[in-house]
Amino acid sequence: MSDPAETSVADRARDRAALVGVMLMMGVAVINAVDSVIVRLLAKEVHPFIIGLTRTSFGLLAMLPWIISRPMMLRTQYRLMHVVRAALKLASLIAGFFALAAAPLADVTAIGFAAPLFVTLGAWVFLGESPRAVRVVAVGLGFVGVIVVLRPDWAAGRAMVSPALAIALLAAMLVAVIQLMLKVMARKDGTDTLVAWNLIVSVPLALIPALLVWQTPSLYHWGLLAVQGVLGALNQTAVTRAFQLADASLVAPIDFLRLPFVAILAFSLFGEVAGFSTWVGAAIIFVASMMMAATRRGPRTPVPE
Repeated sequence: MSDPAETSVADRARDRAALVGVMLMMGVAVINAVDSVIVRLLAKEVHPFIIGLTRTSFGLLAMLPWIISRPMMLRTQYRLMHVVRAALKLASLIAGFFALAAAPLADVTAIGFAAPLFVTLGAWVFLGESPRAVRVVAVGLGFVGVIVVLRPDWAAGRAMVSPALAIALLAAMLVAVIQLMLKVMARKDGTDTLVAWNLIVSVPLALIPALLVWQTPSLYHWGLLAVQGVLGALNQTAVTRAFQLADASLVAPIDFLRLPFVAILAFSLFGEVAGFSTWVGAAIIFVASMMMAATRRGPRTPVPE
C-alpha cells in the first residue's frame, strides 16, 4: 500500500505543476493575440514569406545561447521528422500570415480553434485511437461551429468561402498534422530538443521563398519583426512546457482566451468589430473542445504548434 503522506505530497506537486501550466497557457493566449496584431501591422509593407524568415531567424537568435550552452539537447532519433515538421510549421505560419493580412483578426483566430478537431480525426485515422460516441458528437458539433464562422455563400448551389478564411482553415489543418507528429516524437525527444530542432531547421527552409520576394524592411518593421520572432520562440517553449506540466484537457481550453484578447486589440487598433457569427461559431467550437477534453484519457503529451 502507498504511504498517504507520500501520496499527498505527490498530489500537491501535481497541483502546483498544473497551476504553472495554466498560467503558461494564459501567457500564450496573450502572446498569440499580440502576434496577430503585429502581423496585421506588417502586412501592408512586408511579404508573409519575409515575415516567416525573420520570425524563425529572430527566434533562433533568441534561443541560440540556450542551445549552445546545452548541446546535448540536439541528440534525436527523429532528424527527418524534425525537417518535415519544420516545413509544415513554416507552411502553417505563412498561411496564417496571409489570412491575418486579409481577413478580420477575430475570424482567423476562431478558425484556428478548429485544429483540435483535426487532431482528433487524425488520431482516429492514423494513430488507431478508438472514437467514442461523445467525441464523435463533439467533433461534428465543432465543425458546425467552423461553418458558422466561415459563413459560406450558398449561391449558385455551391458553398463559397472567403479565400482568406479558407487559408486560415488550411493553417489549422497543418497545425493538427504537426501535433499528431509530436504525439510520436515526444515519446523520445524532450521539450528542449523539439524547440531547438524546429528553430534550427526552419531558418534555411524559410530563406528559400523569402529570397524570391525580398525587399529590405524599414527600421520600424525590423523592430516589429524582431519582437515577433522572440515572441514566437517564447510561445513555442511555453506551450510545450505547459502540456508537459498539466493534462491537455486542463490547459488546452485556456487557449480560447485568445479570442477576446484579439477582439479587444483589433477593435482598439483597427476598429474591427467581431461579428455575431464569429462569437457564436467560436462558442460552439469551445463547447465541442470541452466535450472532447472531458473524455480525454492517457498520459500527458506535449502538443506545441
